[in-house]
Amino acid sequence: MTTPATPQAHQQAPEAGLLGSYESPIPIRPATLGDAVASEWTKIRSVRATIWTLGVMIVLMLTIGLGTALLIAADGSSLADEPVLGLGFFGVLLGSICVITLGVLTIGSEYSTGMIRTTLTACPSRGRVLMAKSIVFSALAFAVTAVTATVVAGLQTLILDGVPASADDWARGTVGVGLYIAALGLLSLGIGAIVRHSAGAITIMIGVVLLPLVLALFMFADSLRGLQRFLIDYSIPNQLGALYGTRMTSTGPSGWEPLLLMAGLAAAALAGAVAILNRRDV
Repeated sequence: MTTPATPQAHQQAPEAGLLGSYESPIPIRPATLGDAVASEWTKIRSVRATIWTLGVMIVLMLTIGLGTALLIAADGSSLADEPVLGLGFFGVLLGSICVITLGVLTIGSEYSTGMIRTTLTACPSRGRVLMAKSIVFSALAFAVTAVTATVVAGLQTLILDGVPASADDWARGTVGVGLYIAALGLLSLGIGAIVRHSAGAITIMIGVVLLPLVLALFMFADSLRGLQRFLIDYSIPNQLGALYGTRMTSTGPSGWEPLLLMAGLAAAALAGAVAILNRRDV
């Protein structure tokens, strides 16, 4: 006896047809430098390192600058033959260590945490990433330094009597100092991108700031006088002092020349960083 054929258990469903095309309401466009700058601004203002480093810098500049002026005023000393603005040099010199630290951490921290992989995935152009970091960091460092230096200079002028500062002295002691510290921070950023290690890059930059002057102090031989004078003339403390009109020597850069020198060093470091970033893996 033959059994009737059982109906097929699974029948192929009829073709549903092609899905309708979907068009996103979000406009699609290629990423630009402005997008990278916006991303870097979000990063730098949302991490604690920015608040701590720049906050400590502001405290140092205000405390040392105003403290020095108050001590001189309380002692009854006079600065009749010295520029009052020069007293801001000490606070800026110590505060520059904070900017150096932040400049290195701006890129070095991404290598230590692995965040650099996400950054370069979102923006494969490594030159654009470094440029965006440089723009955001330098603008922030300049604004904080220039504003704080202006406040300190104004309060010192009210507290003490000294040589009246010219317009050029005020420009160099406020805007010039802000640009110089921003350029020094960019040099740190470039070194951080090259070294890819935050502690190592910070150590290198502290050596760049302090080592030439320290070495010069221990060069007692007559055959080393030329090298000693060169190290003192072009040391970062002496260049920074030149912007305030308080150089340690009568030779070396003066006026706005220190700013040009530091800008050249920063440009060279960033150019080297771009070349190295484009040749190696993350």
